[in-house]
Amino acid sequence: MTLPYDLAIRARSVFVDGEWREATIAVREGVVAAIAEYDEEVPAHQTVTLPDGQVLVPGIVDTHVHVNEPGRTEWEGFTTATRAAAAGGVTTIVDMPLNSIPPTTTVDGLAVKREAAAPQASVDVGFWGGAIPSSLGALEPLWNEGVFGFKAFLSPSGVDEFPHLSSAQLRAALEEIAGFGGLLIVHAEDPEVLDEAPADGGPDYLAFVASRPELAEEDAIAHVIEGVRATGARAHILHLSSGRALAQIRAAKAEGLPLTVETCPHYLSFAAEHIPDGATQFKCCPPIRDEGNRDLLWEALLDGTIDLIASDHSPSTAELKFAGDGDFQEAWGGISGLQLAFPAVWTAARERGIPLERVLGWMAVNTSALVGLGERKGSIALGADADLVAFAPEESFAVHAETLEHKNKVTAYDGRTLHGVVHTTWLAGSVVHVLGAADPARLPQGRLLVRSSD
Repeated sequence: MTLPYDLAIRARSVFVDGEWREATIAVREGVVAAIAEYDEEVPAHQTVTLPDGQVLVPGIVDTHVHVNEPGRTEWEGFTTATRAAAAGGVTTIVDMPLNSIPPTTTVDGLAVKREAAAPQASVDVGFWGGAIPSSLGALEPLWNEGVFGFKAFLSPSGVDEFPHLSSAQLRAALEEIAGFGGLLIVHAEDPEVLDEAPADGGPDYLAFVASRPELAEEDAIAHVIEGVRATGARAHILHLSSGRALAQIRAAKAEGLPLTVETCPHYLSFAAEHIPDGATQFKCCPPIRDEGNRDLLWEALLDGTIDLIASDHSPSTAELKFAGDGDFQEAWGGISGLQLAFPAVWTAARERGIPLERVLGWMAVNTSALVGLGERKGSIALGADADLVAFAPEESFAVHAETLEHKNKVTAYDGRTLHGVVHTTWLAGSVVHVLGAADPARLPQGRLLVRSSD
C-alpha cells in the first residue's frame, strides 16, 4: 500500500523543466517526491489547489543579502530579514560577510553568524566568507567550513572592519582561491577613479552619480578579468550598474574565462532622470544610472552577458539612511528591497514583454547554480527541496514601506505599484508565509546551508 504524501499542490500552471504545465506536486519529508498530472489521484495528508490566476514556481534564491546580525542588528537581523524573504517568495538567502561584527572573515566569525541565525531563520540561510587583507592566506579553512565563496571590495566598503584589497592583494586572493577551487565575488569599483571624481556632496542626485563614474567599474572589472586570466580562479562581479563595462565582460566570456556577473532589481527598475534630489533612499554604490544604461543591462540579461539578478538588500537605520538631510555623500548607501525584489523585477520585465520564466532563470535557477546548489534549489524537480511559491503574476499591489517585514521601514520602492503577488510560500513543504495572515507564531523553519563538498 502506497503511503500518502505529506502535501500535494495542484496548479494549472507549474514551472517544471523550464516549461509551464498543469501538474500536481507531491511532497514527502521536505522534498519533491512526485510530479503527477493535474487530475491524477495523489493521496496526501494535505492537498492544496491553487485558484485561477496563481502559478506555482520555485522559491527565489537571493545570493546577495546583508543581514547585519550580530553587531548591527538594529539595521536588520535574521528574524526580520528571513520573514521579509518569505513574504517576497524568497526561500534561500546567502548572507554577506560584512556589516555584521565580527565580519565573516574567520572560522570563529562564521560560528558566531551561525549561532545567531539558527534559532531565527524562517528561510534557508547560507553564508559568504570575506577576503580582506588580514584574511589572505587563511581562506581555505573557511571554505572547508562550508562558505559559498569570498566577498572582496576593491574600494572602501564603508565599514572599518572590512577593508578593501589593493590590486596586488586582489591577485593574491585569486591565486589562493584558485588553489582550492573556490569563488571570489567582487565589489568592483576602482578607488583611484573614485578619488579623482568630484564628490562635493549635497542633494543633487546627478552630482552623486558623477562621484561614482562608470570608469570606476570599468577599471576595476578589468583588474578582475586580468586576475582571472592569470590564475584561472572563478570570479563573480557583484551588482553591475554600468553598461559601459559590458563589452569587456562579453570579451572575457567569449575567451572562456570563468567569470559570472549579476545586476540588481533597483538598476533594472529605476533611472537617474526620475530620482528626486535629496531622495537618499535611492542611494547605493555603484549608483542607479540613466535610462539608456538601464536598457543596456536588460539587453545583457537577455543575451546572457549578465547571468543573474540578486537583491543586494543593504538596509540601515532610518537615521543613517537619511543622514545629512538629503546629502547623498552623508547618507548610508544601500537599497532595502529583499521582500520586493521578485515582484520588482517581474514588473519591469513584464513591461518589456519578457516572460516570467526568464525572471525565474535569473533569480532562482542561475543564483542556485552560482553557489553550487544545483537542482536542490531554484527548480521544481524530483528530489529538490520543496521550496515553492504560489504567485499571481497579473495581480498588483501598492508598496507601503510601513507594512514591509524589514526592520527599518525605508525603501526606494515606497509608493510604487508592482505586479506579482506572493500568496503562499512553502519551505521544504511547510508554510512559512501566507498573504494577509498574521504571524502564525510557528517556530522558524529555516536551515543553515553548507556548501557541498566538491
